[in-house]
Amino acid sequence: MELTQSQMQIVEQLLGAGFQPIEIGPFQRGVCLRKGECVALLGPVPNGGLQLLVPVTFLIEGNLSVKIKRGNGEVFVWKGKELEATEERLRELEEFRTKLAEILEVGGKLS
Repeated sequence: MELTQSQMQIVEQLLGAGFQPIEIGPFQRGVCLRKGECVALLGPVPNGGLQLLVPVTFLIEGNLSVKIKRGNGEVFVWKGKELEATEERLRELEEFRTKLAEILEVGGKLS
């Protein structure tokens, strides 16, 4: 994915905040960023910014997981592998999402 100058500035801000770029095979058209085991897939928006393409989630074996209901709780899954959606993990994911959203919002206004 080709990034504009304003999108590169946003990515630089994200890197400065501790997010790390990663490659996830089928998602080469977006920008994948992780922090810990949390991951986000970003794509371009018309104003030169970036936006989330899918809800933030956890990596399982290097792949994006999906959160589903299981019994009375929730789990993150990828191809039969599961990660329990504990309060701690959900809090970590929300902190990840909030920090990401703050940077994307500010970066979009600077464009």
